[in-house]
Amino acid sequence: MKKIGILVMFLIALISKAQEKPNIVYINIDDLGWTDLACYGSTYYETPNIDRLMTQGIKFTDAYASASNCAPSRAGLMSGQYSPRYGIYTVGTSERGQSKDRKLIPVRNKTTLPDSIVTVAEVLKKSGYITASMGKWHIGDDPRTQGFDVNVGGNHAGHPKRYFSPYKNKNIEDGPQGEYLTDRLTDEGIRFIRNNKDRPFFLYMTYYTVHTPLQGKEYLIEKYKKKSGSNYHNHATYAAMVEAMDSNVGRLIHTLEELGLTQNTLIIFTSDNGGVYAVSKQFPLKYGKGSYYEGGTRVPLIIRWDGKIKPNTISKTPVINLDFYPTILEITKTVVEKNHTLDGVSLTPILFKEKKIEKRPIFWHFPIYLEARRKAKKLSGRDILFRTRPGSAMRYGKWKLHQYFEDGAVELYNLENDISETRDISKDKPRIAAKLLKMLNAWRKEVHAPIPAKLNPEYSHLK
Repeated sequence: MKKIGILVMFLIALISKAQEKPNIVYINIDDLGWTDLACYGSTYYETPNIDRLMTQGIKFTDAYASASNCAPSRAGLMSGQYSPRYGIYTVGTSERGQSKDRKLIPVRNKTTLPDSIVTVAEVLKKSGYITASMGKWHIGDDPRTQGFDVNVGGNHAGHPKRYFSPYKNKNIEDGPQGEYLTDRLTDEGIRFIRNNKDRPFFLYMTYYTVHTPLQGKEYLIEKYKKKSGSNYHNHATYAAMVEAMDSNVGRLIHTLEELGLTQNTLIIFTSDNGGVYAVSKQFPLKYGKGSYYEGGTRVPLIIRWDGKIKPNTISKTPVINLDFYPTILEITKTVVEKNHTLDGVSLTPILFKEKKIEKRPIFWHFPIYLEARRKAKKLSGRDILFRTRPGSAMRYGKWKLHQYFEDGAVELYNLENDISETRDISKDKPRIAAKLLKMLNAWRKEVHAPIPAKLNPEYSHLK
């Protein structure tokens, strides 16, 4: 009997220790632009639940994705590492656009995060968490090979075949005819929370929305057709998808509140990259998804943790989604091996102490081509053929530097007074440009970033 009593006490101690670990709900919206929320400036899209979330936590004005499109950004989030360390730079092939327009032979792209990369889900699982991925995965065939216990709807696809059931997705059972995918994923997320409310959980709520195909509920589409838009936000179907997303984020958070979990749950809301320029322009930011100007990489970010994070606060500190991995390790007191490489920094000083983190550069590397969605003279990228040509970019304080590999051209912008990146001041500030380029070169050397140099014989200007 004495041994049984000791065993019971031991089990109670283990349960108590497990419950001390905070839950983590990471809400990752697909292709949601920096200005696509009312609390980030939109007067067309209606997002009352996310606006409320902002008043309950901290809003970041200068948050970035680690890439300007889906797969590399998600790989960066899961690995906590910059893309040159594993070679995912885009979706599919790196030979985008017409060969005759590509001066260089681009670096070969990978599409699957290697199993050798230890994801944040894997370390949390080893630390006693139950883990679930709900929705888009995109960096492998199944998130269960990378540390997740539960997978609903995740595979290698970058977007759903359709938003209304039947979904034609092998990793999610069809619901009733006409069921909306965003609603269904929320139902699954709520079920996961309720079933695991008494143990630490990590819910990666990675909605497919608001990615194409643009499909919304008819009554919401009709609502926005009757509403006046702006020069930048006026797409009724997209607006319907944004509102449905907001409603479901509200349902998810209401469940946490109803169960009394918000004081032991870190809630992160963000997007995987900038908005699609042809659908929702991100003015005053330049261009959109696929570009390494601000419109392609700057994203909304709101973080809430009741009793830990001061409500209704704003941070202008530049941060990147690579920072979530070390942040989660610190708040969960999870230890990793000493040789475990992480490129981000913990955000706990900003979140809990209202302090600053040490000024550091943030980098992007894109040694490939990404064609423009359509030829249009009004596109605000480098040219009308490509959203991005091979190059790197970095931000350091108020300065933003771009370098292109085809000709070595450098662009320098002061984001403090030119957030739209309209005035290249590299010739006016040559010392600053040279200093940043030196930092960029050192970083590329550190991470073994490949730089394409071989000329493409099919390039039309060589003939």
